Amino acid sequence: MTPEEFPVGPHAAPEQLMLAGPRPRLEELWRVIRIAVEFIRGFRKLHFVGPCVTVFGSARFPEDHRWYAMAQQVGAELGRRGFTVMTGGGPGIMEAANRGARGVGAPSIGCNIALPHEQKPNPWCDRTVEFRYFFIRKVMLLKYSYGFVVLPGGYGTMDELFETLTLMQTGKIADFPVVIMGKGYWDELDDFIQKRMIPDGTIAKEDRGLVKVTDDPVEAAEFIAEVTKRRFGLRIGARASKRWWSASLGLDEHNEYHSPL
Repeated sequence: MTPEEFPVGPHAAPEQLMLAGPRPRLEELWRVIRIAVEFIRGFRKLHFVGPCVTVFGSARFPEDHRWYAMAQQVGAELGRRGFTVMTGGGPGIMEAANRGARGVGAPSIGCNIALPHEQKPNPWCDRTVEFRYFFIRKVMLLKYSYGFVVLPGGYGTMDELFETLTLMQTGKIADFPVVIMGKGYWDELDDFIQKRMIPDGTIAKEDRGLVKVTDDPVEAAEFIAEVTKRRFGLRIGARASKRWWSASLGLDEHNEYHSPL
C-alpha cells in the first residue's frame, strides 16, 4: 500500500500521520527530528522540577464534584510532604490536584497535550509544558515521578494506570508506590482483576499488590512518602542545583535526586 492509499484527511494530526503507514521518506525523517526536539524540550523544562508525584484522572469532572475535591485534597497533602505535584495539565482531576498543591505553596507542574477539545491548560500550574505527541507526554509524566495517584477517569486514565503497572511488572521501572482513589468507581475493575485475571493466570497474584486503594488523601500521601523514603532513600525537599552550563543543556550530573527513568 502506498502512502497515498492510507485513510488520512487533509488536516490530519501529527500522530495520525505518523501511524498511517509508510509516508514519504523525507517526511518521516523530519517527523523523527521533530519528536527528538519535543523530547529534548521536555527534558530541559522538567529537569529541575524536583521529585514528583503524578496524579492521573479525568478532565471531565467539574469543580463541585466529590472527586475533584478528593484530588484537590490529595494534591495539598502531597505538597505538604515536599513533593512536586505533576499532572496532565488539563481541567478536572488534573486541575484539582494542581490547585491543591498551589494552595499549600508546593510546586505544581502540568504536562499538557494539544487537543481540539477538553485539554486546555489549567491556571493552577507553576509551569506548563505542552506536547504534540501523547507518548512523549506519558514519558514525562513517568520520568520525574516517585509515585502515582490514580483517580476516576476514562480511556486515558486507564491507559496511564495500566502502562505504569506494566512497566513495573516487567521491570522497566522500579516498583514505585501507586495509589488508586475513588474506590467505588474502581470496584468492578478490581473484581475483574481478582476474579478473572488472577485465576486465569494472565497476571500473578503478587501483581495486585502493586497498588494501594484508599479514599483518604492523608493516608495516600503518607503511604507514598513512607515508601519512597524506605525503598529509594528519597530526601524530600532536596533539589537539583543548577550549573551555568546546565541552564542551556538541561543536564546536571550532581542532582540531589535521581530520575526514575
